[in-house]
Amino acid sequence: MSSESQRAKHVAIIMDGNGRWAKRKLLPRAMGHQRGVEAVRELVRNCGDLGLECLTLYAFSSENWKRDEQEVDDLMNLMRKFIKSDLQEFIDNKVRLKIIGDWQGLAPDIVEMLEDALAKTSAGDHTIAVALNYGSQGEIARAAAKAATMGEVTTESIGLHLDTADLPPLDLLIRTSGEVRLSNFLLWQSAYAEMLFVDTLWPDFTVEHLQEALDNFAGRERRFGGR
Repeated sequence: MSSESQRAKHVAIIMDGNGRWAKRKLLPRAMGHQRGVEAVRELVRNCGDLGLECLTLYAFSSENWKRDEQEVDDLMNLMRKFIKSDLQEFIDNKVRLKIIGDWQGLAPDIVEMLEDALAKTSAGDHTIAVALNYGSQGEIARAAAKAATMGEVTTESIGLHLDTADLPPLDLLIRTSGEVRLSNFLLWQSAYAEMLFVDTLWPDFTVEHLQEALDNFAGRERRFGGR
């Protein structure tokens, strides 16, 4: 039986497989991304019931700009629609939105929408952190540079300047779609996080899948480098 300390408080997910989901169904990639948003929506609605303090989602990496221009435009437009349609639901469900990454580098109208959403959800009881224009190596470099301006560069001082500094330590990182790599996501934060790689494509990932992952985590023995 798991103890309270073994309950996952912070889970991060690399949401992978939208394109393959669409391809298998002979649909445009944009349809895969739309279905992926539905999967996000269901997890947001159930985050509190699952006992999570924070759920961090890898939505758009700093490397994703290399994708086809039309696909990037589709993703940006989908982001706009999601913010407009779901902001009130975040507020009603007492969900605090947090954005990590260089999100101020996105289109000005998206930045304005995000700033509004951050302000309106700031009093939420649990957090959905969304990684936008995010790359972990860049995050670490920025944090180290800030730490250097403040004095000695240590693991502690770098940690204080990470985008996730105000979030609980990462307990569990999940990647969907069968790929087994971190793709420049939360490299620092994952130092002692448990990891789970599942074959399910992201659009098919459900609340039940997340609960199974949490149960899996609860049964693991965490040593943090000790015995």
